[in-house]
Amino acid sequence: MESLVQLAIIWVSVFIASVMATKTKMTPVLFFLFMGAVLVNTGILPQTGDPFIRGFAELGIILIMFALGFEENTRDFIVSMKRSWGIALFGALAPFCAAYLIADYFWGDINISIMCGLAMTATAVSLTMVSLKSMNLHKTPAAKGIMTSAILDDIGSLILVAILIPIATGDAVLSVWGIAEIAGKAVIFFIIITIIGMWILPDKSDNLIAKIPFIGKHGAKSLMSFGKEENVILTVLLVAVSAGLLAQEFGFHPAVGAYMAGLILREEYFQFIETPDVNHYKETKRIVDNVAFTWIGPIFFVELGAKIIFDADIFMAIIPQVIILSLGLLISQVISAAMAAKYTGGFVWQESIMIGIGMLGRAELAFVVMDIAYVQHHIITTDVFYTLMATALVLNIAVPVGIVLWKPYFMSETGKKENIP
Repeated sequence: MESLVQLAIIWVSVFIASVMATKTKMTPVLFFLFMGAVLVNTGILPQTGDPFIRGFAELGIILIMFALGFEENTRDFIVSMKRSWGIALFGALAPFCAAYLIADYFWGDINISIMCGLAMTATAVSLTMVSLKSMNLHKTPAAKGIMTSAILDDIGSLILVAILIPIATGDAVLSVWGIAEIAGKAVIFFIIITIIGMWILPDKSDNLIAKIPFIGKHGAKSLMSFGKEENVILTVLLVAVSAGLLAQEFGFHPAVGAYMAGLILREEYFQFIETPDVNHYKETKRIVDNVAFTWIGPIFFVELGAKIIFDADIFMAIIPQVIILSLGLLISQVISAAMAAKYTGGFVWQESIMIGIGMLGRAELAFVVMDIAYVQHHIITTDVFYTLMATALVLNIAVPVGIVLWKPYFMSETGKKENIP
């Protein structure tokens, strides 16, 4: 009964956090973390996490990462990738190196430095898109560049998570052969996911899979439409969890597999002959988003926020680290992404700097890395955890503030051309 009481309290806090996020037009993730910290520091939730809540939280992050992958249009992504690859590459490499070097300076531990670099690499596109939409800038080429680059960032970050975390946790040896073994596992895993997405799931194919009796005639669409339509949700969630378990078998976090599972599920798999007038893809996406972002996924962030125990000494001690890390990431992220947007993407300077500002946010994947490093494997210390949390907060606040401040300069070049009011 105690577990259910805690779950009810968390859901109440999620509701309050969602209202606060709507009013402030900021990402709900920040408020979920805040509510978790408030609940544990006021004694409403215990400092020792309940196993039932922890299990719910792990399921939540799997669903969140699946939902993030599921909402991407693979074809549009591939088309935009040609212009945005440089932004993603240099816009991820620079903050990773900055966070790694700053962490190495303060703590002098290679594993801590790796975790800090990973946590501060991936971009939170949801926060940026909400901020751009509030100012009617969400349909500009710069917004599309941010979106595509952020997706590439996430994929690249997931690959780094898959390779580097086993090294940091001690599951792999930090040597040429140890790194090669982990890299080999990562390649094999992504090859398996690619094979499933390109040759097993599609219903019509001219490859060898199509010639296999029974299996070759049935793909994802047959699986989705099997039985009652209500089984569609059950099927996609089973795909997400199965891909997560497959990733775990290779020694990676289940979130890596769940995200890739979302990417390989295409909209045409949900077009059934029996009900051609029903858009099962949109309905499925609506339900998946509801489960992931409204009532199960947020438990992960509230539970992670509950690890933030208020300690005045700790907060005072990390002020220098937070200031230097925030400034280092802000400068390196904006400059690297803006330069790449200008010289590899062909954007004008006003658009390029807007892209750099839009790449500052840190959300889901950053907190997944923090959870792995602090809660699951105890790689980073409490001081490091608090520093990363505070830095993520500063960067997320910088996004809407930066967009508002840069909008007049952005409009001076692009507003007339794109007829932005």
